[in-house]
Amino acid sequence: MQMNRKVGAFAAALSMLAAFYSSAAWSDWQMNMPRGVTTISSEVYGLHMLILWVCVVIGIGVFGAMVYAIVKYRKDNGAQAAKFSHNTLAEVTWTTIPAIILIVLAIPAAETLVKIEDTTGSELTIKVTGYQWQWHYDYIDDGVQFFSRLDRDSNAARRRGSGIDPSTVENYLLEVDNPVVVPVDTKVRLLLTSADVLHAWWMPEFAVKKDAVPGYINEAWFHALEEGTYRGQCAELCGMDHAYMPIVVRVVSREEYDDWLAEKSRPALTQAD
Repeated sequence: MQMNRKVGAFAAALSMLAAFYSSAAWSDWQMNMPRGVTTISSEVYGLHMLILWVCVVIGIGVFGAMVYAIVKYRKDNGAQAAKFSHNTLAEVTWTTIPAIILIVLAIPAAETLVKIEDTTGSELTIKVTGYQWQWHYDYIDDGVQFFSRLDRDSNAARRRGSGIDPSTVENYLLEVDNPVVVPVDTKVRLLLTSADVLHAWWMPEFAVKKDAVPGYINEAWFHALEEGTYRGQCAELCGMDHAYMPIVVRVVSREEYDDWLAEKSRPALTQAD
């Protein structure tokens, strides 16, 4: 009887696992970091994979040697413990090889870090200011500025006792009323600051995560190579509604961006008149 229960529980677990693997949720779940859609995100992904495979090779070598030693020199096989205090050659070897590996990996890592901080040659500059709990965007060269907040549908569904099922809201907690719009294949420079507490502007697909610090301006940049809508969030705990200040960036064609810019500029010109 007890054996049948164990077999039944095991079969149920296997069926649940199979259902999970075949579900749509599994298609959206991944172990690895995203490749992204910008020039820097591709480099970061390549650097990540290089270091990952180096670690895999090292792990196979280390654990392979451990397993071999455990099996080959086990006590019941007649092995006797060695009696020596140190081995100069071994100590030099296990110090020199890791140092060489770290130096070799440091070279491409340093090159990527330098590129991440290099905002020269930017074609568009946007000042980003974090507030509790919204973002303000200022297209410095074009005179366009606006606040970006959690959209009304998500804001209504998140409230206690709203009676709204969050699963019925598209892009729940990841949609805003005013997304950032930028042209494709353009280097965009971000000037990040805060008007109250620490925030962090995080866009995974762009490989951008930079703190917004009160009284200080941080710089970041991205060069998106594909059109589309990309979503991020504030990544610094900034207060009660920290989870409700998402980031949405629309990457569009140059023509569509010019039309959007003209549309955004029209109210400012009317007000000036």
